[in-house]
Amino acid sequence: MGLFDWLTKRQKPLSAMTRSELRRQELLLQKERDRLLARVTEIAAKKQVIFERGAKEKTPEVRRALASEFELHTTEQLMLSRQLNIRSKEAITVSRLRMLKENSERAERVGSKLGLIGEKDLLALEKLIESDAITAEMYQDRLDSMLAVGAEEAAAGLTPAGQQVLDVWEQMDTGLMKDSGEAFDEADRRVREQHRAAAEGV
Repeated sequence: MGLFDWLTKRQKPLSAMTRSELRRQELLLQKERDRLLARVTEIAAKKQVIFERGAKEKTPEVRRALASEFELHTTEQLMLSRQLNIRSKEAITVSRLRMLKENSERAERVGSKLGLIGEKDLLALEKLIESDAITAEMYQDRLDSMLAVGAEEAAAGLTPAGQQVLDVWEQMDTGLMKDSGEAFDEADRRVREQHRAAAEGV
């Protein structure tokens, strides 16, 4: 079922749901997303073990078997990653609709029970959700522009503090930070600084 059908033709479309009902839908999607993420992480760990074993293995037949197993895990990982991308975008959609419900003043200004989302927008969103080339972050930006959600309401997105954590991970990836303990402390320090700066209005 596509996003448009999912939003409008189910027993009770999302546009007719209360805030609590939207929240339940959001939690269900988040639960499914967490399950997929755990599985992707598990497969990645298995691939690492297989790769390290293959690097040490000298028997050609065993190496070929390990290579095949590595490839199979990679295929499953890619399929699950696609599902994870889709579920993440669906969860973002429900989250944004819930926020519009909670902000009655904004809903009244735009004069629509779905905020700024019309049928044409829903069809466009469906294409974005199904596209593997569109990441959850890209989709969130497009959805926010459709809903005209201000930055103050984009709590589900990546904040400057969250970006600091990503920056530390990238530095670990490139070898600029090698000690995981020190990297954790640095990330924690940066996040705390961001929160302190926000509280002080800097």
